[in-house]
Amino acid sequence: MRAFRCPNCGQAVAFEVQQCPTCATTVGYHPPSRQMVCAPSQTVTVDGRDWTRCAHWERGCNWLAADDSASGCCFADSFVREGPAPDDTEAMAELDSTLKALRRLIFELVDLGLPVHPYYADPCGLAFDLLSSKTLKRPVTIGHANGVITIDLAESLELYRERLRIKLREPYRTMLGHFRHEVGHYYEMLLVQDTPLIDDARAMFGDDRQDYQAALQQHYHGHAPANWQHDFISEYATAHPWEDFAETWAHYLHITGTLATIADSGLVVEADRVKWDLAANIDARESYADATIEDIMADWLVLSGVLNRVNNSMGRDDLYPFTIFPHVVAKLGFIHRVVTTAA
Repeated sequence: MRAFRCPNCGQAVAFEVQQCPTCATTVGYHPPSRQMVCAPSQTVTVDGRDWTRCAHWERGCNWLAADDSASGCCFADSFVREGPAPDDTEAMAELDSTLKALRRLIFELVDLGLPVHPYYADPCGLAFDLLSSKTLKRPVTIGHANGVITIDLAESLELYRERLRIKLREPYRTMLGHFRHEVGHYYEMLLVQDTPLIDDARAMFGDDRQDYQAALQQHYHGHAPANWQHDFISEYATAHPWEDFAETWAHYLHITGTLATIADSGLVVEADRVKWDLAANIDARESYADATIEDIMADWLVLSGVLNRVNNSMGRDDLYPFTIFPHVVAKLGFIHRVVTTAA
């Protein structure tokens, strides 16, 4: 995630805020410029065009919507095809926190230069159904099918999500992580399936034509391969080539998103100041589009280690509790190739 500045006082502002904490200026996120702008009224003019506050402004959204938006929603929120009933106050509260993760996802997809088209404007576009199993009193299966991503809003509740994380033996489980994983399925469908990349993808991740449901049943009722960590980013990635691709895609977004935050914040690990041997300064790049996966991982290895220790100093678990072996680096390299080719 990039860093942002207040257009009035120049101080740092968080991605989700509607008001600068330093000067109290009302700000809104302007998608075309990917910057915060002053938004003192319902309608503001930016670069000669009128923009309005998103229809979800009162529920916490700080994005500006194009003046011709049919729904009045901003670009990110317009990807929601189905949500809870407006009078379902419990689910609507879950929706508010979930949309924060969705906006971060849409921002980073655009920032990477990927094709990001909503379902109502493109037959191959992306849609989100955000439903709550808790209030619907029925299961809501998180998944992707033909461009539609379904998310269970109940997982926005930390206690509920943490119980699932422990049950499924996962070191990490967040709403943003769900979005990043499921959108990996979408981009595999869009950018890899039925393209010249498919043979290389199968050579890297395995043959995706094997029975998916049978593979999942085997995964949930069996055991992961011995020493799976050497070939997969997570235990779930061992279930099926589609899940391997999506898990690896999610981690690529974890890594590049965090590196973008570090770069925009001007943080540098200086070799002559650290207490361990370091050959050169680690200075995260504003963009890794022209870099190799080895360049990315060289920076990430050092920076994630520092961030893990920062978390530990606050009594928290590692920020990034994963070890990446060479074969997994190669898989991340394939994702990097897909992303940079599409950009």
